[in-house]
Amino acid sequence: MRPLNIRGESLSERERKNLAILEAIRRSGPISKTDISSLAGLNVVTVTNYVDNFLKSRLVFEKELDVSAGGRRPVLLDLNSRAHLAIGVGLNLSSMVGVITDLSGNVVYKTKRERSDVPVKEIVDSVIDIIRELIDKNASELSKIRGVGIGIAGIVNHKGDTIRWPEKVSSKDCIYTSMYLPLKEIIEKEFSIPCIVENDATVACFAEQWLSLEPEIEDVIYMFSGVGCGIMINRQIYRGFSGGAGEVSIDNTKENNLFNCSFASPCFLKRWDADLGLVEEAKKKLSGRNNISPSSKILELSDNDVKNIKLANIFQAARENDAMAVDLIRQAAKRLGIKIAYLVNLLNPEVVIIGGGIEEAGSVFLDTVKQTVSDWAFDEMASNLKIIPSKLKENSVALGAASLVVRQVFAQS
Repeated sequence: MRPLNIRGESLSERERKNLAILEAIRRSGPISKTDISSLAGLNVVTVTNYVDNFLKSRLVFEKELDVSAGGRRPVLLDLNSRAHLAIGVGLNLSSMVGVITDLSGNVVYKTKRERSDVPVKEIVDSVIDIIRELIDKNASELSKIRGVGIGIAGIVNHKGDTIRWPEKVSSKDCIYTSMYLPLKEIIEKEFSIPCIVENDATVACFAEQWLSLEPEIEDVIYMFSGVGCGIMINRQIYRGFSGGAGEVSIDNTKENNLFNCSFASPCFLKRWDADLGLVEEAKKKLSGRNNISPSSKILELSDNDVKNIKLANIFQAARENDAMAVDLIRQAAKRLGIKIAYLVNLLNPEVVIIGGGIEEAGSVFLDTVKQTVSDWAFDEMASNLKIIPSKLKENSVALGAASLVVRQVFAQS
């Protein structure tokens, strides 16, 4: 079993072996040194030398003896999960989640708050508040916290440690401006704790592979509500040359009027809102024309005020078989399905994960996505493809961010 890597990162030989051995123990423990050797692709002598160091640092411990096939029974090794802790903060479609996890990815403490459409400064303030709550509620174990991971939208520049954040300045014309945010520096200055900042879709993809998928699955795409995707190729987190891989839209505000398409407006390659335009479409349909407003459960759930329509209202109405809500969700799923089909033809993944919050649309959404991908992608790529909702759901980004910290702990042990 090869350890999960990040394309382009520079790891020493020792760090790679640390990762391989500790990942084998994390996934399969209690486990013998012989089995670690087989999974990590290292000889038993090397495994023994590394394990001795892990035992001294109390990162792993010896457990009950395995059943012997004859002769001396082998000692089993397991991860000391509570030796260190990691903080993860994830920004989802409609919520912000903060977690403290142990080294096995178990959630020790979780906090969640609703995410509003607010300027980037308020987002940063909310992230700081979440981290402060996590630390305050777990003050007795502060010394165990090894770092903070943050999964956030935008293009992360790892060389300059900044984020290019697309902030919407006009909902009518879908106009965005770029904010350059030194979030890593802000967090480290505020809390004096090492910080890792990564794109939300990338860490969500990593979380699914690290914590929920079978280890032999090597090629994965995580669709983060259609506005971006995380990519893993040959068990490597793929960031691309400059770290921005996974942005699945193109945009040119100077010639925006030339870029239109009759189906799936906006075009499947054009920049979308994170909710696939569902809220805006619902508001248009329910605003009514000629003083006649169509009836829908969506409006009832929104206190009969179009301005109050939220994504959750559309999802709930669809679960109650509201015709308009179901139709809106099907159309959004078709738009997303076409985009996924394009990526499936391009990258030929084994698994596509739907997450970021849009998976909460339910079975109608997921079934329509699957059928659309089947209709639009080549049979060779689509026939054995698995399209699944996120298993980690709203925790995926936060868990992925925390798991990057854990991965760093493993590498540097």
